[in-house]
Amino acid sequence: MTAPKAVVFDIGNVLFHWAPEAFYDRVLGPAESARLFAEVPLLAMNERVDNGAPLDEEIAALVRAHPDWHEAIATWQTRWIDLTGPVIDRSVRLLRALRRKGVPVYALSNFGRETFVISESHYPFLEEFDHRVISAHHAAMKPGARIYEILETETGQPPEALLFTDDKAENVAAAAARGWHIHHFDGPGGLASRLVAAGLLTEAEAA
Repeated sequence: MTAPKAVVFDIGNVLFHWAPEAFYDRVLGPAESARLFAEVPLLAMNERVDNGAPLDEEIAALVRAHPDWHEAIATWQTRWIDLTGPVIDRSVRLLRALRRKGVPVYALSNFGRETFVISESHYPFLEEFDHRVISAHHAAMKPGARIYEILETETGQPPEALLFTDDKAENVAAAAARGWHIHHFDGPGGLASRLVAAGLLTEAEAA
């Protein structure tokens, strides 16, 4: 297989942590948080937003359906940044090391329009990619094949030139099925080693 020439990053749980349940555990307490997620389909709502649905409309619909949880549901929008983080610092350093080396870096992420704008204002490194493919902009989500095809088309890169890292096994498998190089992200140390093994960074550059 040809060596990769460009690196494709997932965002959530690769460049910063994404664990909304942990946020609600802190705010509501674990028992009340568990009840919230059992009664209110927040994650399904977020998936629709990632697929292009307007966040305002989705929040309003959930509030109408679950008025007793009004405040907790609204928090998904009003305190979005608190649902994310902290930054995975070494992953960001690897992104920047690749850029310094002249290696093209792309983002491929399931993300809502509004929530991505909020995140950009808080995480400046999200503006450092050479190209970004965000699911809500295309109404196409990982692990569906279409969003991977969109990235190939928009970047002009053939599958064999791309090395993709994502924390979800099904997303990595979908990339592999297209002929991409892959790395199942389980921490920045593993990603650093993968980039060195691929010849994209030296050990010193990946430190």
